[in-house]
Amino acid sequence: MASEQADLRVVDARVVTPSGTLDGGVAARDGKILQVGTEPNLPDAERTIDAEGNYLVPGFVDPHVHWGLSRYEYDYHEGLEHDFETETRGAVHGGVTTVVNFLLQPDPYVPDMDFFRQAGEQNSYIDFAYHAIIHKDHHFDEIQALADEGVRSYKIFFNWYKHAAPELGIEHSDAGRVYNLLSTVSDINDGVVMFHAENEDIAHERRQELQAEGRNDLRAWSESAPNICEAMQIEQIARMTELTDSRSYIVHMSTGEGVDICERFQDQGVNVHAETLPAFLCHTNDDEDLGTWGKISPPLRGEASKQRLWEGLRNGTVEYMGTDHCPHKIEYKEKDTGKHGDIWDAIPGDNNGIEYFLPVMMSEGVNKNRLSMERLVEVCAENNAKRWGLYPRKGALVEGSDADMVVVDLDKSKVVDDDFYHTMEPRYSTFHGEELAGLPTHTIVGGEVVVEDDELQVEKGGRDYLPRHENGVPRA
Repeated sequence: MASEQADLRVVDARVVTPSGTLDGGVAARDGKILQVGTEPNLPDAERTIDAEGNYLVPGFVDPHVHWGLSRYEYDYHEGLEHDFETETRGAVHGGVTTVVNFLLQPDPYVPDMDFFRQAGEQNSYIDFAYHAIIHKDHHFDEIQALADEGVRSYKIFFNWYKHAAPELGIEHSDAGRVYNLLSTVSDINDGVVMFHAENEDIAHERRQELQAEGRNDLRAWSESAPNICEAMQIEQIARMTELTDSRSYIVHMSTGEGVDICERFQDQGVNVHAETLPAFLCHTNDDEDLGTWGKISPPLRGEASKQRLWEGLRNGTVEYMGTDHCPHKIEYKEKDTGKHGDIWDAIPGDNNGIEYFLPVMMSEGVNKNRLSMERLVEVCAENNAKRWGLYPRKGALVEGSDADMVVVDLDKSKVVDDDFYHTMEPRYSTFHGEELAGLPTHTIVGGEVVVEDDELQVEKGGRDYLPRHENGVPRA
């Protein structure tokens, strides 16, 4: 037996590592993984957790959330602090241990970076990094300065938000703006341009047509931005990425056509990649009972797109998973018209994604034999950490990595109801009423047990900002 004393060890586990799944455990000391191996070879520890034969996986990395949306009750900075506490509290209950949040404000970002770091360090239950949404002219001027601050991923709207949601104050971008951003980012080591890819010129006309017909249903929202709206933008993004020799990432890809386009350009060596969301893998626009809760941008699609997205995850075309978690109070989401109220006025966006991420993917992916556990860990933890410059500190159970681990019982199940979530707004999500099987029993962050048997064990704060620097990895 190894002589080096550990702080914590997890034993009798099926440990999912980049080199395969082994029966054994993991030992941690000073917040880092000390050893991965069979139980007789693990060191003694101050505390031992018996996984009882369940899986031990790296904590999931959610690369797509929008903290600060409670600014409808607070200003943006207050909302950011608020959401870090409430939503990452949900994250640890759900098995997510790292998050990358989108910064969104009309003002320049760099002067506020000290605040953005402190907002998470003082309020988050998990380590965090940032993307920046580039939508004002002065944001383009900040690209290199943001990279120096460790923000090397930049989201742009092509060409969504020309007409939709004017209250957000987001500027859309045309092809010229996209070309300029891709060209600039191509010179930044590990820089990535992230795209909300929807053509709103078509969607604007379709919305007017459908509203004139008196339509007010979830399928109408989907029909207002048909699959072609996403497909034609991804085609242009891929071609401009090739032209600029840059790196592109399609956020929340929803269509089978998008998978086809990405596969075609990836085969040609173009650096265009995509994430999808649990909502698109599990729901379609036939799920009318979702009402306004199912209003997402881009919208839910048909069964063929749903199946093609699962296929893309299996064959490697779709390499990443996120949630697009948008924390809104239910009254604001529904605009006080109810779950089956005004689909056109309701706020787009799903709620509680960071907490349902792991349970949904275990329940719908592993337990229904759509994905192997090893592939699931790849697309929900390892690949996300690699793409955003956080690997190997995050995303894998290997010696020297942060001891961010989750014990998952594939048989543990619950119905998603108003008591399921631990976030600001637990009363709705696209998974309400569904039974999910494959839930955490323990969530460990930095070698510390933060949730055990559904009970929070720690206070907020004391977590790390993860800047990505020129070598593509976070500062230790």
